[in-house]
Amino acid sequence: MNDEKLLAVVKNDLSVFSDDEKLVIELADQMANTPSNISDELYARLRAKFSEEQLMQLGGQFAFENFRARLNRVFDVGSDELYKPQL
Repeated sequence: MNDEKLLAVVKNDLSVFSDDEKLVIELADQMANTPSNISDELYARLRAKFSEEQLMQLGGQFAFENFRARLNRVFDVGSDELYKPQL
């Protein structure tokens, strides 16, 4: 992902993303909610674009990132400031 897209996420401006990318972001957002319920409607739209294997990979990665984010909050782990946008 390039800096433009990373900064667009922070600004909540998804206009730079493709329709498929927006769909994946929607899944990630739903999985970050508590509880992380995925609607039948969203799942149907995902299945129209991605295979079961791809959805398992996406879901697994999002679950792992949510785990890491929550663990970091428990132990008050902050940013290491390694990433600096080049814009």
